[in-house]
Amino acid sequence: MKRRILSVVGARPNFMKVAPLDRALASYADCIEHVICHTGQHYDYAMSQAFFEDLQLPQPRFYLGVGSGSHAEQTARIMLAFEPVCDQWEPDLVIVVGDVNSTIACTLVAVKHGIPTAHIEAGLRSFDRTMPEEINRIATDAICDWHFCTEQSGVENLMREGVPSEQVFLVGNTMIDSLLAALPHIEQCTIVHELGLEHGRYAVVTLHRPSNVDNPVQLSMLLGVLSELSTRMPVVFPLHPRTRQNIQQFGLQHVVERCPRMLLLEPQRYVRFVALVRGAALVLTDSGGIQEETAVLGVPCITLRTTTERPVTIECGTNVLVPPEHERIVAAIERVLDAPPQRRFIPPLWDGRAAERIATIIAEQILSVGVCRR
Repeated sequence: MKRRILSVVGARPNFMKVAPLDRALASYADCIEHVICHTGQHYDYAMSQAFFEDLQLPQPRFYLGVGSGSHAEQTARIMLAFEPVCDQWEPDLVIVVGDVNSTIACTLVAVKHGIPTAHIEAGLRSFDRTMPEEINRIATDAICDWHFCTEQSGVENLMREGVPSEQVFLVGNTMIDSLLAALPHIEQCTIVHELGLEHGRYAVVTLHRPSNVDNPVQLSMLLGVLSELSTRMPVVFPLHPRTRQNIQQFGLQHVVERCPRMLLLEPQRYVRFVALVRGAALVLTDSGGIQEETAVLGVPCITLRTTTERPVTIECGTNVLVPPEHERIVAAIERVLDAPPQRRFIPPLWDGRAAERIATIIAEQILSVGVCRR
């Protein structure tokens, strides 16, 4: 009988992390059945279904359709919807990824059902408990069984927290697996030309964290910085639904409308978005995953936060952490744009084979079915 593995996805970064794992586990198809449960945490088409298509992910076996809501509402709805999935399908292993509400919600359900659970991207810490994602990371790692780390800091954090070393594996970054696999399509993408942009002569911005977009004063300040930057170069701004809603709710449309070189876009498909990032002179973001993507692409990144759970991106020379304050952001932009190219390195094991390492460990050490590999 095949062993059953159920991977949980819910938001944009999850899709990129699970897609290469699905391909890697196909090598064990004689003895492992791998299916996907999509919680529907991101319900916008461009942020969900399109990623399945771009990443060649199989359609999810289970779709929970939980939608948006407060952290408590969303987490509770995911738990209520995921429990019948575990009862019905009886997986031998549940895999969760990243740090979204789907991650902790499904981990709680699986662990309480006695189902072994593995966390991909384990051990990352910002040490800022005001971030909901940090709570999700800490809680998930505290109760899951297996921990797959993208960088050495994750291993060190888990060791400090008392996780047994035999349950921790430094494997690399499956998000980078997806990036490298999609690179030929990214290089052929024409979005930069379509938007009338010149390679290396525009900026890309993403903002979605509550600390940056839920406060009207803070959001107004950030839009003002982008307005100033647009006098120097075009600013491409794919708007997260939360950010777009708050711009309208706070009456800030006028700030962006008076900036002819600020291009407000809908959320972009994976290949098109990464093509934009690849061609940019600079990226400003409060995202986690984009810090990693720019590290591999060699694009300067300003992270508009006071902390980062991905310190290796700073060590490798592409990412700078800047508190989201007007003067500091403006100064950082000037330094990045006016500085000569910096020396950089790609973090260890970010080589496109992280998913293969994870699949081998799962099959041979966790499920003990390695001999069935094709």
